Amino acid sequence: MTIDAHRWLMTAVNAPLERAAFDATPGPGEVTVAVAGCGVCHTDLGYYYDGVRTNQPLPLALGHEVSGRVVACGAGAQGWMGKSVIVPAVLPCGECDLCRRGLGTICRAQKMPGNDIQGGFGSHIVVPARGLCEVDLQRLATAGLTLPEVSIVADALTTPYQAVRRAGVTPGTLAIVVGAGGVGGYCVQVARAFGAQVVAIDVDDAKLAAIAAHGAALTLNSRQLDAKGIKAAVQAFAKAQGLRATEWFIFECSGTAPGQLMAYSLLVHGATLSVVGFTMDKVEVRLSNLMAFDARALGNWGCPPEAYPAALDLVLDGKVQIAPFVETHALDDINRVFAVVHHREIKKRAVMVPA
Repeated sequence: MTIDAHRWLMTAVNAPLERAAFDATPGPGEVTVAVAGCGVCHTDLGYYYDGVRTNQPLPLALGHEVSGRVVACGAGAQGWMGKSVIVPAVLPCGECDLCRRGLGTICRAQKMPGNDIQGGFGSHIVVPARGLCEVDLQRLATAGLTLPEVSIVADALTTPYQAVRRAGVTPGTLAIVVGAGGVGGYCVQVARAFGAQVVAIDVDDAKLAAIAAHGAALTLNSRQLDAKGIKAAVQAFAKAQGLRATEWFIFECSGTAPGQLMAYSLLVHGATLSVVGFTMDKVEVRLSNLMAFDARALGNWGCPPEAYPAALDLVLDGKVQIAPFVETHALDDINRVFAVVHHREIKKRAVMVPA
């Protein structure tokens, strides 16, 4: 059966996205998902505006934050028919040595929509069935959410969820999130759900005010304080709250060079620095600080599909709020939305919804 579908293709850096038809028939082990929503991520902007290379040559449909309903199944995947799903932003093969050892995030055969395969800015997407996360529509409705809104779980939520989980955040610890918009805002909420007291740092007072109502116990504007002032404020907060002066969990979510330098300056003895945001910019740091503080630095590439249900549960149980930080737009308006997101004229996560 041929499924008539369309996608918005990136053909060159800064060129308008072009609408094109394609055959969305799944192969063996694959499913076709009718897209309900696809979030616009900072990574998409990097491909489109900054020349970050995709693994699959152009033309390519971007978009890796996808939710929708399975409308066709290839051989071996029939059990997914009709189910509402979130498509993980990184789909490991599940069969290689790395996957068998629980290292699916570095699987060399992984498929990332909008990078390795055609992405979610279209009416349909064809993806491997392995690793899909089913969405309980009854629980979704009870939580007051829609299927397009939870598309952002595919990356904006699960990426910081994996970072917080992997870092080892536990109740009674101190977490510091640098960059409180987008991914960082969800990192604040997830760290709080794990029991940490959370400090949020950003340059935007509006973002800080928004996240103060959703989990940040202290907010600091790094345009008003230098690095030493920020660290002193965090130390004073930790002391006042009876938290340790050591073993802080630091999450760099801004994806900027100044944010990375700020995060590195916050190292204390036994600290864990998790790099969650992405930038092409370079920074100069003294790596010996990691030795001197007996600290560790972790990279973070996506989230294993098997962790998605637990991350989604945080949303459906009301422990992480996404509705206040998401707004939907018609997919056919994608070129305008890309431009306004790029110029930071939209403060929430934009989700593109097909007609």
